[in-house]
Amino acid sequence: MKLQHCIAMTLVCAACTDALADSADTGTWTANLRLRHEAVNDDAFLRSAAANTARLRLGWERGAGAGFSFGLEGEGVAELNDRFNSGANGQTSYPGVADARALELNQAWIGWRGEHGGAKLGRQRIVLDNQRFIGNVGWRQNEQTFDALALDARPSEAINLRYYWLDRVHRVAGDKAINPLARERRLHAHLGNASWTLPLGTLVGYAYLVEDRDVATASTRTLGLRWTGSRALGKTTLGWTLEHAAQDDHAENPNVVDADYWFGEAGLGWRGVTWKLGWERLGGNGTTAFQTPLATLHAFNGWADKFPVTPLNGLDDRYVLATGKLGTGRLQDKLDWTVAWHDYRADRGGADYGQEWNASLSFPLPAGLSGLVKVAEYRSQGFARDTTKVWLQLEWKY
Repeated sequence: MKLQHCIAMTLVCAACTDALADSADTGTWTANLRLRHEAVNDDAFLRSAAANTARLRLGWERGAGAGFSFGLEGEGVAELNDRFNSGANGQTSYPGVADARALELNQAWIGWRGEHGGAKLGRQRIVLDNQRFIGNVGWRQNEQTFDALALDARPSEAINLRYYWLDRVHRVAGDKAINPLARERRLHAHLGNASWTLPLGTLVGYAYLVEDRDVATASTRTLGLRWTGSRALGKTTLGWTLEHAAQDDHAENPNVVDADYWFGEAGLGWRGVTWKLGWERLGGNGTTAFQTPLATLHAFNGWADKFPVTPLNGLDDRYVLATGKLGTGRLQDKLDWTVAWHDYRADRGGADYGQEWNASLSFPLPAGLSGLVKVAEYRSQGFARDTTKVWLQLEWKY
C-alpha cells in the first residue's frame, strides 16, 4: 500500500479516535503567518528579482488516549507580485526565489508515544541532527515534509534510536512547480540514526539508504559518525563538532559514487559572543560528488545558495562565524545578530569558487510579531556569478 493511501487512512483514524476521546479535549491549535520581501541581484540575469510572498500555516493536534495522538496541518503560500522566478510563475527572465504559490496539506499523521519509544505514520516533518542530510527546509515559505513511517526507542537516558522509512518527499517548490520533479519525489528510503550521550559529548552514528525512484542518479547510501560537545571553563565556553561520512551509489544509480564528507567546527563563547571557526568538505572526483538533496541546504555553504548541488569537483568551505545578542532596557539581549564569512574552493584541483559575507539581525516587535533583516553577498572567482540577496521579514506565531 502506498503511503499516500496511509495518509488518507490517517484522516479516517483521526476521526475515529476523535469520537473515542474525551469530549473536553479540543486539541491544540497552532498558527504561523510570515510576510517576506526577498531582493536578488544576480549578475547572470539582466533583471533583479524583488519577491513579495506571504505564508499562512494552520495546524491542529490532539491526544486520543492510550498514548495515541494525531495531527493535521495545512499551508498556503501567496505570490504577491511577479518580479521573480518562483518556479511556478514562468518568469524565467528573473533570478529564482523558491517561494512559489501553494495550497497544500503539509502534515497529516497519527502517532503513539510510550514510556520508552513511539511511532508516527503519515505526512510529517523530519529533522535529523543539524539537518545536513535530512531536514524540513524551514527557511523557505513552503516547508519540506515526508510521507513516512517513524519509529524511535530510548532504552536509557543516554541512548536514542531512530528509524524512518520514506515513501515520498514533498519539496519546497510546491505542487504548482512547472518541473514535476521539483514538486515531489517518490522514494524508497531507510534512515537509521543512533545517538549516545557520553561525558565527553554526544556521539551519533547514522546510515541513510535512499532510493530515488524518479531520479536514479540521486540514489545513494551514506554512512557517517558525528561527535559534538561543549565545556565551560570559567566564563568561557568551548564547543566542538567533528563529523565524517562516506557516500556511494545505491539501488539503480547508474553512476559510480565514492565520495567523502568531512566537517570540523570549533566554538568559543565569551562575553555574550560565540565565535566559530569551521571547515566543511564535500568530496568530488570530477564525475560525481557528495550530494545531500534532502537537506536543509540554505543553512550550509552560505545564504546566497550558490551550492545547492555540490560541484562535480567537490566543495571546500572554510568559514568564520560570530553570533550574539544586543539591546538595552526592555530589549535587553533580545536582538540576535549573526555575521559570517566563507571561502569556497574545489575539493579536487583547488580552484577558487569565491567568497561570501552573511549578516542577519532578528528582533521582537509588538503584538507578538518578530522581525528579521538578512543579507548575503557572494563574490565569484569564476564559479557562478556575483550575487547579492536581501531579506526583510515579519512573522507571527500562535
